[in-house]
Amino acid sequence: MTASPLLVVEDLRVAFPGRDGGMVEAVRGVSFTLGRERLGIVGESGSGKSQTGRAILGLTAPEGRISARRLEFSGVDLLNCPPKQRRALRGGRIAMVLQDPKFSLNPVMTIGAQIVETLQAHTRVSGREAKKRALAALESVRIDDPERVCKLYPHEVSGGMGQRAMIAMMLIAEPDILIADEPTSALDVTVQLQVLSILDALVAERGMGLILVSHDLRLVSSFCDRILVMYAGRVVEELAAGGLAHARHPYTRGLMACLPQLGASTHPLATLDRRPEWAL
Repeated sequence: MTASPLLVVEDLRVAFPGRDGGMVEAVRGVSFTLGRERLGIVGESGSGKSQTGRAILGLTAPEGRISARRLEFSGVDLLNCPPKQRRALRGGRIAMVLQDPKFSLNPVMTIGAQIVETLQAHTRVSGREAKKRALAALESVRIDDPERVCKLYPHEVSGGMGQRAMIAMMLIAEPDILIADEPTSALDVTVQLQVLSILDALVAERGMGLILVSHDLRLVSSFCDRILVMYAGRVVEELAAGGLAHARHPYTRGLMACLPQLGASTHPLATLDRRPEWAL
């Protein structure tokens, strides 16, 4: 018997006011399901990847309008549930790691205090227990000497350590779904691999669902179980793990052709031949 999906998204649309007074759709009819797996969402900047994740969490800007035939998490209608219930789910059962810890961590609070605050917002625990779990969370993301790091402020840690601290903060409440929005884009290659290894282990150990939002086609194809390719607010293609080489949509094939190849000539540079019908 196949397990029910954790998340069901059907015909999700997100629109914002345009300069002419009308509404401009940033996400247009996106549909997918998520089980306890690693789902990659790729596409260029502006394709609607991040807005899809924010809509799931309820973090769309106030002026934005969200609609969907179905936006359901574990039987909960995310669009029509009470605001108090939505807030409890956000950070508690659905969490999101943003791409740059410099803009996500509070600069005037220590890292330990921020992790403790996150836990106590969703779980009734004593201060001593919260600190113990915060140290364990930092250790789970492979931070050495978590006692010392707990006392540091965000500006006192490297980008890689700040990103790990963000992951620890989002995972301390043990969510069922983690949305990672470009979690490695601000990191060097070595630290990227370390962060992905941490996420991979956490998915396997905790059995949670992971949505990895990225523009790095090679990274997603080697890390995720399934891949959604987005263009102009729509999903234009869905592929199995490692299936980018067999993509059929001309947009996906065009993106692949733009990737540099070792030993291949770089002249002329590959360009993406966009077609108006892709945006329809």
